[in-house]
Amino acid sequence: MNSKPSSPTDTPPSHGPQGETTPPHADFGHIRSFVHRRSHITAGQQEALDLLMPKWAVSYRAAPLKFEQVFGREAPTVLEIGFGMGETTEKIALARPGDNFLGVEVFNSGVGALLKRIEASQLQNVRIIQHDAVEVVRDMIAPDSLAGVHIYFPDPWPKKRHHKRRLVQPAFVQLLASRLAPGGYIHCATDWEHYAHQMLDVLSAESLLENTSDGFAPRPDFRPLTKFENRGLRLGHGVWDLIFKRKG
Repeated sequence: MNSKPSSPTDTPPSHGPQGETTPPHADFGHIRSFVHRRSHITAGQQEALDLLMPKWAVSYRAAPLKFEQVFGREAPTVLEIGFGMGETTEKIALARPGDNFLGVEVFNSGVGALLKRIEASQLQNVRIIQHDAVEVVRDMIAPDSLAGVHIYFPDPWPKKRHHKRRLVQPAFVQLLASRLAPGGYIHCATDWEHYAHQMLDVLSAESLLENTSDGFAPRPDFRPLTKFENRGLRLGHGVWDLIFKRKG
């Protein structure tokens, strides 16, 4: 396990929990699921990084994880890509104690914040990997092993010339689908309508997946409304959920 984060100057982009940047890798058009920006990390977040990473974090390594060893039990495991400051992760993990949650995030402020939440709530079903999500899925998640994947409010890269940097692309969705167990789900949410339609097109085109709804899905009860989302809804902004399942 890592006892120190990789860079104390990483911070989430201004909108979503993770951004993306080039260059692509040759294997399947890998676009890194983050960008680096300099910003402030609180003393409490840094203390959590220093003290709690060995307890709740898993080091990146190019070998499949054994979830029963990582969590100390056998249970359905859900991967969350880009958990931001961990508010949603904490609430879902508390509401679903029978499931394991593996959160992937690169930014120190977010990792530190979730570590504090894990400790404060005494969550036993959450672990963190501080690394690029694409590499984690490719190298650390065995095929047919996940019960679910959560991708909530990823960086929308709204400018047309930046759309290629968006995380939800055909190659990555194909990879995610291959890591789901039959019946496992991918749940995405965004407040950018154009990105929502791109997500719908990409997920619908993946042959391993089927839509659980006719188009966009109602927000499931297990996904809580965040302060950010509530504020947007009060201003009349839309939010779109998509839930697809791996075919049996």
